[in-house]
Amino acid sequence: MNSDGDFENGARVGRDNAGPTSPRRTSNAFGSPGTDSTVKRIDLNDALIKHPDATFVMRAAGEAMHGAGISDGDVLLVDRAITASHGAVVIAVVDGELLCRRLEVAGEKPGRGPGQVRLVATDDATSPVDIGPAAQLEVWGVVTTVIKSLSF
Repeated sequence: MNSDGDFENGARVGRDNAGPTSPRRTSNAFGSPGTDSTVKRIDLNDALIKHPDATFVMRAAGEAMHGAGISDGDVLLVDRAITASHGAVVIAVVDGELLCRRLEVAGEKPGRGPGQVRLVATDDATSPVDIGPAAQLEVWGVVTTVIKSLSF
């Protein structure tokens, strides 16, 4: 067993002995990209965007979607090629204003379209937006990715 002195300045990293016959290796670095031929650059376009011609970048404003992991100032990737469905976080046009909300569709009837539709924020302070049967709901796109900046 380790003594208390082993962790004074944090846990040890590197080679340690997990047991008498099984040494364990722990990585403490990513290696040097110049010397490791297996390192591949990640193209964020390929990793995060399925429909490049239909994906847009937007910045979130406000805290209404904090419960969905979207905070003020976060960068959103919005895909207009995806069909919005119940539960999706969408960008919708309501009275000429773009809103980021979760789409709720209740009572959908095959062949007759959706029943009750509303846009719901994830905070307790923002009221849901009910979309009546006569109202036109324009879902501008579906939020697929949230990019956060860490402050330190």
